Amino acid sequence: MLVGAPVTASAAAKVTFTLPSPTGHHQVGTRALHLVDANRPDPWKPDRTRELMINVWYPADDAWRYPKAPWLPNGLVGDIEEFAAAPPANVPQGSVDWAGTRSAGHVDAPVKRGKRPVVLYSPGFGGPRAIGTTAVQDLASHGYIVVTIDHTFETTVEFPGGRVEKNITIPWEKMGTALDARVADTRFVLDELGKQRWLDGSADLRRVGMFGHSYGGFTAGEAMLRDRRIDAGINMDGAMFPEFGEVAKQGLDRPFFLMGGQFDMPDGSVVDHSPDTAFDASWGQFWGNQKGPKRSVVYTGARHHSFSDLQPILPQLVKPLGFPADHFKPFVGTIDPARSVRAQNSDIRRFFERYL
Repeated sequence: MLVGAPVTASAAAKVTFTLPSPTGHHQVGTRALHLVDANRPDPWKPDRTRELMINVWYPADDAWRYPKAPWLPNGLVGDIEEFAAAPPANVPQGSVDWAGTRSAGHVDAPVKRGKRPVVLYSPGFGGPRAIGTTAVQDLASHGYIVVTIDHTFETTVEFPGGRVEKNITIPWEKMGTALDARVADTRFVLDELGKQRWLDGSADLRRVGMFGHSYGGFTAGEAMLRDRRIDAGINMDGAMFPEFGEVAKQGLDRPFFLMGGQFDMPDGSVVDHSPDTAFDASWGQFWGNQKGPKRSVVYTGARHHSFSDLQPILPQLVKPLGFPADHFKPFVGTIDPARSVRAQNSDIRRFFERYL
């Protein structure tokens, strides 16, 4: 093999990676739940009722007795292989062990007693709930109950028994329908959380926050607008399209935090994703209409996928796959991965500590 040439799937064992360890003092448990909204037809398959898969992450007791959950279900490997193989990532299919990594969450470990605030997480458009695991498990280790949501048919979802429902193609003109489905999913999950006896009353539904990446951040704002049970929210680098939702036009009367990266423009310049720049008019519109407490931070050197598990994962693939050091810059920028993760997790935690 030529020095510096990317490896092929047959040239070496599959590349592995790890996720950053949680920084809180609580052990972390996780439980996957299959929810069925019998009163709602699926917006993409109207002849079927809406089904969801979620994970509940929580402070646990005796977690070491229970196995750690995989980062990604086997049924989703094909999707992430396809995503990673496309330009400009160009990761050879079969070269990475995407399903081999374990999270810090111990499957079905006993819930640690005590009332705890609840935080919901919505991934970016087409992304699985697993893509926010780094931030989610860190928050759980600091005493939060965190719920991650898969938005069925927008993303591929693995259900109990190995049944896999593949994602469908959603045209741009249906993105408003996707937003409505996401908000309805969020509200249904909140309804169902109060019915989970295994949580032993630990979910304090009087203190609820929500955060999300990209379209998930837009979802967090729109869900807050439509459901007053959500007390505070965070948008991680997501546009808030006024043609599909109302939150940019109306603002909120509760706290909201805009976490932005930077974008590379065609002329070679770099622009901040901030309410103070013209890059994303929806953020400026929201900022002007926001009535509740507001905060905005730009993470210099970060790019759009820095606000996901791709931030710690992709840099670990560079050397084993023979890529140049800046190969994944379009996805995760030039920011130091560990510093990026630390800063984001700290900012998320401090925001929810203040407002929940």
